[in-house]
Amino acid sequence: MSFFDVAEAAVAAALDAGARYADARVMHKRYESMEARNGEVEELNSDESAGIGVRALVGSSWGFYAVPDLSDSAARLAGARATAIAKASARVAGPGVDLVPTTVNTATWASECRIDPLAVPLSDKGDLLTHATKTMVEHGADQATGVYQIWDTRKWFVSSEGHRIDQHVRECGAGIQATAIGEGETQVRSYPAARGQYGTRGWELVQGLDLLAHAPRLAEESRELLTAPLCPSGETALILGGEQLFLQIHESVGHAIELDRILGWEAAFAGTSWLDLSQLGSLRYGSELMNITIDPTLPGALGSFGFDDEGTPAAKRYAVKDGIWVGVLAGRDSAALAGLDYGGSVRADGWARLPMVRMTNVGLEPGPHTLEQIIAETDDGVFMEHNRSWSIDDKRLNFQFGCEIAYEVKNGKKGRMLRNPTYTGIGPKFWQSMDMLSSEIEYWGTPNCGKGQPTQVGHTGHPSAPARFRNVRVGVRA
Repeated sequence: MSFFDVAEAAVAAALDAGARYADARVMHKRYESMEARNGEVEELNSDESAGIGVRALVGSSWGFYAVPDLSDSAARLAGARATAIAKASARVAGPGVDLVPTTVNTATWASECRIDPLAVPLSDKGDLLTHATKTMVEHGADQATGVYQIWDTRKWFVSSEGHRIDQHVRECGAGIQATAIGEGETQVRSYPAARGQYGTRGWELVQGLDLLAHAPRLAEESRELLTAPLCPSGETALILGGEQLFLQIHESVGHAIELDRILGWEAAFAGTSWLDLSQLGSLRYGSELMNITIDPTLPGALGSFGFDDEGTPAAKRYAVKDGIWVGVLAGRDSAALAGLDYGGSVRADGWARLPMVRMTNVGLEPGPHTLEQIIAETDDGVFMEHNRSWSIDDKRLNFQFGCEIAYEVKNGKKGRMLRNPTYTGIGPKFWQSMDMLSSEIEYWGTPNCGKGQPTQVGHTGHPSAPARFRNVRVGVRA
């Protein structure tokens, strides 16, 4: 009996029990991670699980049931119980639930992977992290840490509409961090991002990061920051590096355009949204340089897939076009309720979780400049990079971010290093002030996006490049 047969048995049982629509996902997921500190491996984790999750739609209500048992009998029981839950929920009247049409596919998809990360010997992975962290200590770090994470996920999806899709998604990434402790001051430097860099790729992604080459610089910069001048306070031109700007996109655009938040279906963890659907197509979100895409087709980015967890094929669309808000992240049911004609952004973090609207790859299209040109054309400002902290309200509107490091920019040149830089603003005002954008796009990955109750951890990708914003308040103290 194949995994497709198991899923089809579950869907058939759900329909027999009275569901008007049902789908089932069989998932087999493997995970491995390692952490090292100051030249020693500190922790090694691995996990493996498999099971089936079934959704059933009755009236205006969903039911969901999951079991870690891939036998025919267990799958049929899961289908019947998903329908029973939906029937019980349907006793409470609610708005009608329809599903926007999607193409029915029989397909196979696999993410790009040249070197299977789970096949790389543990000794090689351990040597990489211990050497990198030992090197940082030798160059002045008081604490030096390194981490890698690997996910290997197989999915078999079947629906009562006729979908039959299997996918193999391999994701991995790594990062290192140096901490220097001074008199009443602690400073941190990270590479390549504050929580590492991740993608839907094989171990070649980690090899390409060249962690060892960057270890001495990180340690030396963390010590230099201890005595650097404080970032001054006031309104000025703010240049953000691509790593910081990707989190700005994630928090102030990505979460805000999730349709379940806009509709008020989802408020846990990160709140709802300031956006009003009546303004879709007319609201100015940012300057004309702001073109934000939703694109799960990007090769190697962490939010890439062939089909979402409703069987909708991956496709690119705009969320913001020339500064105007034009699109949302949606599922088939939320899109139908909102009168939209597309879904494609629904995923679950495991077989035991109900799929929900999640970011895929939400990012900026490139601009016409380089970072060097942006700095050269700035008379007075601050250049900040690498996220250290963030805070945003539950409407995804007012925000404050802190960065690990900043540099003074005077008369077109990058000057002194500055410590404890922060900036604050209001989403649309901030994005409307963007007046220069680099062409130097990188696909940054976030492997720890939390949403829902019970919490699900999503993997998202964010194309981003350095950009300049005018009249931003910086140096704000708590």
